[in-house]
Amino acid sequence: MSVSTQASASPEPSATIFRVLVALSMSHLINDTLQAVIPALYPLLKDNFGLTFGQIGLITFTYQLTGSLLQPLVGTFTDRKPLPFSLPVGMGFTLVGLVLFSRASQFSSLVVAAAFTGTGSAIFHPEASRLARLASGGRHGFAQSLFQVGGNFGTSLGPLLAAWVIVPHGQGSLVWCTVLAVGGIMLLTRLGTWYRSHLAAVRHRPVRVATEHVLPRRRVILALVILSLLLVSKYVYLVSITNYYTFYLIERFGLTVPQSQICLFVFLFAVAAGTIIGGPVGDRIGRKSVIWGSILGVAPFTLTLPYLGLVGTIIMTVVIGAILASAFSAILVYGTELMPGKVGMIAGLFFGLAFGIAGIGSALLGKLADHSGIGMVYHVCSFLPLLGVVTVFLPDLRTEHR
Repeated sequence: MSVSTQASASPEPSATIFRVLVALSMSHLINDTLQAVIPALYPLLKDNFGLTFGQIGLITFTYQLTGSLLQPLVGTFTDRKPLPFSLPVGMGFTLVGLVLFSRASQFSSLVVAAAFTGTGSAIFHPEASRLARLASGGRHGFAQSLFQVGGNFGTSLGPLLAAWVIVPHGQGSLVWCTVLAVGGIMLLTRLGTWYRSHLAAVRHRPVRVATEHVLPRRRVILALVILSLLLVSKYVYLVSITNYYTFYLIERFGLTVPQSQICLFVFLFAVAAGTIIGGPVGDRIGRKSVIWGSILGVAPFTLTLPYLGLVGTIIMTVVIGAILASAFSAILVYGTELMPGKVGMIAGLFFGLAFGIAGIGSALLGKLADHSGIGMVYHVCSFLPLLGVVTVFLPDLRTEHR
């Protein structure tokens, strides 16, 4: 029996599924908290090592490129051969990356550490996304949103951990974060045990024929290209905030490093809140409608942001984060509906694409900031959500299925 056929089997009882989804969300929170600590430390690393914005962009580029190249490969492989215990292995790579960051004494060491943390995310995301779908009970948008919101909350906690613990005690205190990583490994090992048992049980169930309507190959390819353009818009804009917002606030408004990191936390918290909306709303009104509203709908706010004062900037970034965040769950579920039975490949492709886009975007935006000033980054990026107009070319899968 193929993996795609197994995935079509009926899921476990709903109470068990909900526990699995919550555990997945918690593990995603731990993973992304540890990942988010690194960008939050950029001001500290910049001072310690005398880095330019271009070098900061290169660190992010290494981290994101590692994830972008490996995730589609991991996802495609695990579509054919699920690896339940690859999840704690991924967290182990992140743990090694944190230790290397805490002990780094030169720029090249930071780049190597970034490669380890990127590898950790590359192993974690595709298989965790498949597990969320298996445990969804048919509520795919809700399951992905619950899984994603853990990661977004984790991303928002990273700057607070940096501001309250690591910045006051220095770069070496990053090693304390390994306690979280060990906890994540233990949780993911338990999830791997459930996943293995689930796969063993599914092998003995009757085959259920998939009911998804498969579009012609050309239309599927066109839809994937459009989704990729939308991810470019979303993630280049997001990386302009997650990696350079603190520098923008410090330079333009004179905030301290801890104050700027708290503002970054507020933005990332808004992203987490927006994430939980996109999936359930997409289950109800359709993924395409959510994608429309999330990408193109945020354009008036991004175009206004560069002209606001401090309070207006903080408020506007909250609005932008909440609206823009609702797109990813909808895009991911839309992609899995385009290609039934390819959950790992689609998750790996989109997560990998998100990592790659963010990495390249961060490097280019770093060069732009070095050349034209940090304020120019937000003037240029404000036009990116206008790419959302290409959503008009996406097929409405609800209509196609009918």
